[in-house]
Formats: sequence, C-alpha cells, structure tokens
Amino acid sequence: MIVGTAGHIDHGKTSLLQALTGQTGDRRPQERERGMTIDLGYLYAELEPGAGLTGFIDVPGHEKFTHNMLAGAQGIDLVLLVVAADDGVMPQTREHLAIVELLGIPRALVAITKCDRVEAGRVEEIQRQILDLLEPGPYADAPMMIVSSVTGQGVDALREMLVGEQHKVQERSREGGFRLAIDRAFSVAGAGIVVTGTALSGMISVEDKLTLGPSGKSVRVRGLHAQNQPAEQALAGQRVALNISGERLELAQIHRGQWLLTQWLHAPTQRVDIEFQLLPGERTFEHFHPVHVHLGTKDVIARVALLEGPRLNPGERMFAQLLINAPVHAVKGDRLILRDASAQRTLGGGRVLDPFAPARRRRSPERLAQLHALAHSDSFEQVLPVLLGHSASGLDPQILERQFNRPRTDWMLPANVRLIDTRQGPVLFNVQRWGQLKFMLLEQLAKFHELEPDQMGPDRDRLRRFSGLALERSTFASLLDELREAGAITTSGPWLHLPDHQVRLNADDETLWQQMQPLFESAGFDPPWVRDVAKTLGQEDAVVRLLLRKLARLGLMHQVVRDLFMYDVQLRQMAAVLLKLAEENPPIQVTTFRDALGLGRKRCIQYLEYFDRLGLTRRIGESRQIRPDNALANPDTH
Repeated sequence: MIVGTAGHIDHGKTSLLQALTGQTGDRRPQERERGMTIDLGYLYAELEPGAGLTGFIDVPGHEKFTHNMLAGAQGIDLVLLVVAADDGVMPQTREHLAIVELLGIPRALVAITKCDRVEAGRVEEIQRQILDLLEPGPYADAPMMIVSSVTGQGVDALREMLVGEQHKVQERSREGGFRLAIDRAFSVAGAGIVVTGTALSGMISVEDKLTLGPSGKSVRVRGLHAQNQPAEQALAGQRVALNISGERLELAQIHRGQWLLTQWLHAPTQRVDIEFQLLPGERTFEHFHPVHVHLGTKDVIARVALLEGPRLNPGERMFAQLLINAPVHAVKGDRLILRDASAQRTLGGGRVLDPFAPARRRRSPERLAQLHALAHSDSFEQVLPVLLGHSASGLDPQILERQFNRPRTDWMLPANVRLIDTRQGPVLFNVQRWGQLKFMLLEQLAKFHELEPDQMGPDRDRLRRFSGLALERSTFASLLDELREAGAITTSGPWLHLPDHQVRLNADDETLWQQMQPLFESAGFDPPWVRDVAKTLGQEDAVVRLLLRKLARLGLMHQVVRDLFMYDVQLRQMAAVLLKLAEENPPIQVTTFRDALGLGRKRCIQYLEYFDRLGLTRRIGESRQIRPDNALANPDTH
C-alpha cells in the first residue's frame, strides 16, 4: 500500500509520519532549516510484523508547492488527510481534498493532529467542520482519528487502522505495458543513475528494456528496488527505484515529469481529449482558456478547447481537448488536474479519454458519441464497436493499443470487426462500414462516368478525390484492390472504370474523327502533327488535340509525344517490324530501325522511346531488346 499525506502547511503531516514509522525520512537541509516541507518526502515502514512495507509519501502543504504535492499524489492507494485541531479546516485542506477527489484516490483516513494543544470541545468542533467538508464527496464515511505526535495519543490506533486499510487495498492489474512517472532521479556511487516513481501499470524485471520519454531513448534496467527492498521484479502499485543505463545516458537528461515505459507504449502526444470537471467554487470557465496541466508527475501549459459549448459553469462537466505546449504520455483513464495559468489555484480535473485526439471535426456528433462511450465504459471490448460505428476512416490498432494500454494479443475482436491490411499497416473497420464504403465508391465511379462519358475513367488519385471518402491513401488503395479483385471495377492502363463502361464520343467528336481518320490512315508511319491536322480541317489546335487524347484513352490512337499521335493499327504494324528485326539481328539498333521505316533518326528515337514506355522494348545502351513479358508480343496475355 502507498499512503500519501494531504493538508495545510504546519498541520503536522511530517511529524505524524515520524510518529507512525519512527523514521525522519529524507528531509533536505533547507527543509530542516525552514521547518517546513518543500518537496516530496518518502518513508517505508512495516506497520505490523509480517504485514509488509507500507510506502508513505509526505507532501508539502504550502500553496507555493502545490505542484510538488500533485507530483506525489499520483498513484497512491490511500490519502491521509491531516487537519490540525488548533487551526481547523484551512485553504490548503480544501484544495488538497479537491485534488485527491479529482484524482480518484479510492480511500481516505482523517487525522486530527495537535489534539494536545486544545480542549476537548475544540476537537469536537473540528470534527464537525471535517464532517461538513467531506459530506458532499466520496470520503463522507472516512474514519477520523484524534492524534498527537508529541504525546503519542491515537498514534497506535491510527497505525492499526492503516494496517486494516492495507488489507482492503485491491491489487492493481499487472496487465498491459509497464508505466512509471518519474518523480526523482539521482546518481549512486558504484551503481549509476537511479530513478524513482510509482508503477502505474504492468510489471518490470531486471534486464528489461524501457523507453525514456519523451526523448525515446532506450534504457536497460540494471537493478531495482520495490517498496524500498531489492527485488528482481516490480509490480503496478509499488514504489519503485530503477537503476538504469543507456547509450550516452546522463543524469542531466532526466527530470521529474518524464516517464519510463514499455517500448511499444512510447507515443508522445500534445493533443488529449478529456472529461473535464470544474470545481463548484470556481468562476465560469471560458473556451480556449490557458491552464497548468498536472499529468503523472509532469506540469505543462495547455489551452482547453471546450467541445460542447463556449463555457463551462462551476460544478459541471464537459468534454474538452487539451492543446499542450510540450509532449506528454497518457492512456485512457489517467487522472489529471487543471490549475489556473498563474498556478495559484486548482480549477478542476478530469480523466483522459483519448490521448491521441483528432485535430479536425473534434466537435462533430460522431466524435462526441465516441467520447461519450469512452467516458461511460472502461471495457475495451464494449467501447470498440461504438468507436468503429462512428469512425468514417477506421481505427489504427497500434493507436488503440497505446490508448487503452492493451496489446493486440489480448484483444477479443467482435465478429463484426475486420482488420484490413494496407501498405501503411492494418486498420480496423466495422464490417458493415467497409461494405458501405465499397458501395459508395462504386456509386461515385458510376457518377463520374455519367459526368465524363468520353473518358475511360479516372486514375486512382483522381477517383479518391472525386469520391470524397475520408480515407487515408493506403486504406483507399486496399478498398480499391478488393473491388478490382472481385471484378466490380476494371482497369485499362491507369484508368479505372466499371466493367460495362464504354467511352462514347459525342456527335461533334464523331463527325470530326471521320474527317481526321483518312489523314492518319494514309500517312503510314509518318503521321501528321496536330497543327497540320488542324490546318487541313480548319479547326483550332486545342480542339484537335483534345479529340486525339480522347481517342488515345479509347485505344484508337497513341500519343507518341505531345502533339504527335499514331493510329493504333499502324503502331501495331510498326511493332511487328521491331519484332522481326529482333528475331533476325538482335539487338535492335537505331540505324537498323531507321532504315526499316525509311524515316529520320529523330522520329525513330521518339517511336523507340514510346515502345520503351509501353513495355515492348528495353533500352540497353544505344540498342533495344524485346521484353519477353510484353503484351504486344504476346497478344494472348491481354
């Protein structure tokens, strides 16, 4: 069990822990000089023989050091709320209580200290104050102990109460990747760098490799202590000290607020969706207000984008997105605290719902439905169908692994969920949604044919833009591949079309083609340029060029260079000449091909380069070879 103190400055938190444990802890010289706790203190004690070590985290009570208190409050099992009998409930009593409630710490005990300084009536008055303070919240039934660290009154009873609470602490799940938020880093002579923190999930063993975040540096666990005892393994819920090493790893690189993670969990983020609760005593919170975010042991600046309205009233909850100025680590369910921009008061807190929040459509009904499901269920299997049902572009399983801290090997996918393989990795889709996307794509392709009847079809990128489907390029390619394999979409070169689609020329095009066709048929291997055809027929160059390109998409013409087109029949005759030359005197030389056609060298090179692009020939130096797998030489492979 890990116990954390809470309460106002000078209410006797440190003295009480010393009375409970018989230890002074690792107080710093400046703390002893000033007589106050400035930073976190750590103690370990066996409260009862055979009960095992209990870890204690002593937090500062001064308002200037609330950020240190927050770093120590993460991951504790029980809060020991300390209230002095002479002062009673004070500002930091209220703030610390609000913080531990927002952090969802499961259990609480109240210690009324310094009872030796006051009369019995005063103690009863303080008890009533505390009952009123706790009554609206989750700790309304928390036991209250009256103690004195000076006389020892009530200390034994408090120790027995803590032992009883230790038996009630639920063991944290060892599932998922290991996570530790670093609260201290120091060097030990003969050992090297040591970092400490509370293990938030998973388990770790000596010689395991971890990632130091946010830098991503790989480190190795050389040794470890769990609950202040040497061990080979540490578990979630324990205070852990790790002796780590890594290439060029220096103590100056490690600070409070960083984290150590199982390597597959490492994914720094700066955009996090949360469920935000504003404290009842606060003023109305406005959209995009700056705040301090305390997450794990890290304190960062962020803007809060409210997702369900322009403002949040005191005591209310709302989905919000944090836009953070530095990379953080989080998984679903992590608790966080928000303080004002000057770091003087606690505004509220919340739970992480999605640490990889979207930048676009964050207020859409579909996204809000996803957040609602994430807020009302901790079960991955229950949430997944809702997330997929409101996802137009599928979900990345690697992101889900990191969001829920659930490796894919532990998943039980429902029957209506499908894993789609793409060039960029797998994507999860609802089966019905995937089928709907196929139907929508076919509909859009049919619409394209209606709008552009004189085109064979769009290429892949144009179809992706035209369809308007909110899919990544790689996912769209996989959707298209499945439709092609099923025969629902056919390809002609780079063009995509429905199987029964035929390019149709309009009446004006048909008339112009009938006038142009004799010019190309009679020209043999030396067709006219676009400008010559246009001049002969009294047409604009652009009109002739556009029709010839349409005919090229139909397969009737071939565009050799920009304004030089050849009739398909004659091009195939030229290909036959090439095949014969290759058979008689390989490899094919430019001069041999030139003499066979009776044309100039420049024109022959243009033809050969076109055949290279078609895949009939392969250039080797200044000569050509016939490709054995080409379609023109093997017409049966069409």
